[in-house]
Amino acid sequence: MIGISDIEAAAERIAGHVVRTPTVPSPGLSGLLGVPVTAKLELLQRTGSFKVRGATAKLLSLSEAERAAGVVAVSGGNHGIALAVMAAELDVKATVVMPRSAPARSVALAEEAGATVRLTEDMEGAFSLVPRLRDEGLTLVHPFDDPVVIAGQGTVGLEFAEDAGEPTDVLVSVGGGGLIAGVAAALRARRPGVRVWGVETEGAEAMSAALAGGGPVRVPVSSISSTLSAPAVSQLTYDHVSALVEDVLVVPDREAVRGCLELAEHGKVWAEPAAGCLLPGARRVLERVGPGARLGLVVCGGNTTAGDVTAWVERFDLRR
Repeated sequence: MIGISDIEAAAERIAGHVVRTPTVPSPGLSGLLGVPVTAKLELLQRTGSFKVRGATAKLLSLSEAERAAGVVAVSGGNHGIALAVMAAELDVKATVVMPRSAPARSVALAEEAGATVRLTEDMEGAFSLVPRLRDEGLTLVHPFDDPVVIAGQGTVGLEFAEDAGEPTDVLVSVGGGGLIAGVAAALRARRPGVRVWGVETEGAEAMSAALAGGGPVRVPVSSISSTLSAPAVSQLTYDHVSALVEDVLVVPDREAVRGCLELAEHGKVWAEPAAGCLLPGARRVLERVGPGARLGLVVCGGNTTAGDVTAWVERFDLRR
């Protein structure tokens, strides 16, 4: 299990490379939900998401030989962008493997940063390509099955614990589980009374399926939230979530997109569906814990385009 000392060490290691993002009370979201809401605005991070923290922590842990040989990552978007940008900054050659369903903008950003991008038919194919690339000498920077990466993502929770008021419940989006594992480890150490909740979208239910089955299982992936679309969680992230997280809630894609619109209108932030899902998740948490809650939202990323959101609004008939 990742300990607070691991997360503190990661925070010290990456401090000169990442942004300490704002943790702010949100009057608009508080009015919308009817309880006090504090938002950790990780979408203001470098590359538009929290992923740069774990990627940087891992890159800085490599030996000279590993740096010289290069690295490889599998990504639905944000992890690949983060690794490409930070590898270029640290003079490490990077290869990013993405499914064809990854947003075109994410592919372009990774390529613009200097990474070699390999496209596969789906996320399963992306992960299956990795062993061959590792045989060629590349070091895998896994998006979530790596204690160094999880410790890096845990710095989000460390900052939240230091900068927030007194939340009772903190909501975190879940893909492969690296972010929630790190955040839960940090919060349980620094704010042991806080309940941590995960939120997934339908068609990206790897962690809730693992919790129901008693361990990681493969799931079919169909959600529009490509950044949450891991085909399975790892034993490492499952162990953290099963031990430290209250529950993982699953919301429809339509509600995640509605959450994006509400975050824009009431929270004044431009978020992707992987963050938009937090608002329907928050409503479910309030149904379970009651109106006395004080919520914290980790707004994990904002890498989506106006065209994407417009298309989703049309698809789900969310025009106002």
